[in-house]
Amino acid sequence: MVAIVVAEKPSAARNMASALGGTKGSYKDTAYEVASLRGHLYEFAHPHAMVDSSLADAYQKWDLANLPWNPEDLTWKRQPQKNVADVIKALRAALGRGAEIVIATDLDPSGEGDLLFWEAIDELDLHGKSFSRMEFTDESKASIQKAFEQRRPVKSMQDEGDYRKAMYRSQWDFLSMQFTRIATAMGRQSGQDLVLRQGRLKSAMVSLVGDQQKAYETYVKKPFFQNRFRDENNVMYTNPDEPRFDQKAQVPQQYGPSAVVLDGTADKKTAPPKLLDLASLSSMLVGKGVKANLTLSTYQKMYESQVVSYPRTEDKTITPEQFKDLAPLVDKIAAVVGVDAGLLTHRQPRFTHVKPQGAHGANRPGPKVPSSLDEVEHKYGKAGRLIYEMLAKNFLAMLAEDYRYEQQKGHVEKYPDFVGIANVPKSPGWRAVFDPDAGDDTAEGDENESSKGLGQTAEPFIFEGANKRPEHPTMKWLMKQLEKRDVGTGATRTSTYSEVTNGKAKYPLLTEKGRKLRLAQAGEISWRLLSGTRIGDLGLTEKVYADMRDIAAGTATAEERLAVVADWVREDIATMTENAASLRAELGLKEQVVAARAEGVWQAAPGGPKKVAFKKIWSGHEFSADEVAKLLAGETISFKATNKANKPYTATGALGVGDYKGRKFVGFQLEVPDKPTKWSGRTFTPAEVTALLAGQALEIDDFVSARTGKTFGCKVSWNAKAKKIVSDFGSGSGDEPPRSWCQHVFTPQERDDLAAGKTIHGKGFVSSRGKTFDAKVTWKEEGGKKKIVPSFG
Repeated sequence: MVAIVVAEKPSAARNMASALGGTKGSYKDTAYEVASLRGHLYEFAHPHAMVDSSLADAYQKWDLANLPWNPEDLTWKRQPQKNVADVIKALRAALGRGAEIVIATDLDPSGEGDLLFWEAIDELDLHGKSFSRMEFTDESKASIQKAFEQRRPVKSMQDEGDYRKAMYRSQWDFLSMQFTRIATAMGRQSGQDLVLRQGRLKSAMVSLVGDQQKAYETYVKKPFFQNRFRDENNVMYTNPDEPRFDQKAQVPQQYGPSAVVLDGTADKKTAPPKLLDLASLSSMLVGKGVKANLTLSTYQKMYESQVVSYPRTEDKTITPEQFKDLAPLVDKIAAVVGVDAGLLTHRQPRFTHVKPQGAHGANRPGPKVPSSLDEVEHKYGKAGRLIYEMLAKNFLAMLAEDYRYEQQKGHVEKYPDFVGIANVPKSPGWRAVFDPDAGDDTAEGDENESSKGLGQTAEPFIFEGANKRPEHPTMKWLMKQLEKRDVGTGATRTSTYSEVTNGKAKYPLLTEKGRKLRLAQAGEISWRLLSGTRIGDLGLTEKVYADMRDIAAGTATAEERLAVVADWVREDIATMTENAASLRAELGLKEQVVAARAEGVWQAAPGGPKKVAFKKIWSGHEFSADEVAKLLAGETISFKATNKANKPYTATGALGVGDYKGRKFVGFQLEVPDKPTKWSGRTFTPAEVTALLAGQALEIDDFVSARTGKTFGCKVSWNAKAKKIVSDFGSGSGDEPPRSWCQHVFTPQERDDLAAGKTIHGKGFVSSRGKTFDAKVTWKEEGGKKKIVPSFG
């Protein structure tokens, strides 16, 4: 009987093999073989591939009429991820050799490790095997050996609470695709041709940044003035009950100098900061010019070389075994990053940083210590150097002593309600090893820190303060907000943040400039649409996590908790519809009517007949059923249409393949004339057509403006390549007045009057700023040349 130990990824498989004595063999009289997944080998198929063929069309189209989806319609069919065929082949072969399959994937709060194992078993149809579960706190040798010896039997995946809750979360996130379709449709109705990605984490990021950005930009400074005291050591003394005034002149001058009375002192200490997760690490590096996506990719390479620990951990502490593994390497790590090993005197595990729980442990240096930071930079670039230096110093800080200071409290002798505090540093401790705020000009230091302590004499002064301006959103600020609300893990926050700030993405939601974070165009529209929605509610993740706990405990089922999503979709359609209307009103936009679509088999399609869909309305004309049939048959049709100037004309054309901004589409294509026939209300004579085709430019004075209905003249020629008339109104030169000025086309009579030196009264001129005005105009010489000169008297 061979037990196949299935690890989550190759690095974990190596740890399993090292602990058990090799990739295959016998441990405590049990034959085993170590196999490996590579994260998720499968993913859900597209929605239309999960439903009956009769519903496929409705689930594929981004049409609000097809929402909400019914979860019961979905088969939850999976398909292999890209580039995993070799992994699946090797896994299938290994599992076929075993009588027992041992689940050795990660144990994490989300149940993700169980999900990726069971989805592989499900797709490989191996439910008839015997299963067991290894449960380990970390991947140390002792933990793995103990977990293998004490593995528990498992009946089926549906009996595992971790699988059930992880599957529910995965299904919920898949159904959230509907919210992307809603937001995108509403954006397009407001003239925004963007794909607005929505989801629990993306929407939370957009909502938080949008709200904070608005608070920052709408901040109104409200100064106040107040009596305070300051001593010779610059320590300030305040009275919380002292009145505040709007004007400096209103503050009464009622205090004089006074001695300072020391009320007491106390020794205080501060423990080292907590160990870093990927989000905290990346937030610090952004301030040093390293984007989140570079942090992710560089860290992954360093992890694969065992220079740093596993990146996607959810742990905030490390286990005693992990602490013990790194203990012999401490001095070597300190030498690499330039930390004096003499500062690292607290070599015993701190209960705040080391706990007997977790899996991978917080982010920290790996077992392979580089010879120098230069070596790290040579292999992994400057980003790698910064990652290792920051991780190492953060880890080493917990081995240093606490930061210690003396807190002095005192008051102004004559005015005892005025109290001051001075924190006098005594021993830097861990602060000499790691400064989490280094280079961060947004970080708030200790305002009471004083190298000298309280002074002897306090002088009164008028303090000028103001309401505090909200902090400008940054990655560091955003990650703190998400952590406070328990939205996503550190690694998930970082990868999602990298995605939504990717400047190369077609529709990024957020943009970074230095440390500062702002909404991108797509983010701005999303933020406006998300107000009051379910998907934009920051409490949504809390609701999903509560559902996961209930489903894991067996007090609820995924089916009943997913059923509510349909109601939320309906609610968000209504809410986003209202938000879109407000958006259009605020921006002065008109609602964009999403054209109805005609469908059928296009007989004359390039390459042979094929099913197509195209816009049913073209230039104000809606195709009749008969016209749709003719277009699909490849026939040319003619109909009355309306141009942009709201003038009717006859359009002639057929179905064809068009190109819009590099994107191919099927639709009605206007027939392009091979020769000039008419332009601006005038039909060309045969002689004029011949001249235009020969490349001549003609001056014609009886065209009719579609906008004003007035007769005008201009020079026209035929552009054979574009197959269209090109007009030339001239700019006025020599003794000839221009044909137009400020979007007004002069009539032949007006041009004659101008040439004769007369002043004409013009109406409907349009300025460069788009404003319409009336004026008297004359054509005369100014500045050495003749030009149109207006008069408004």
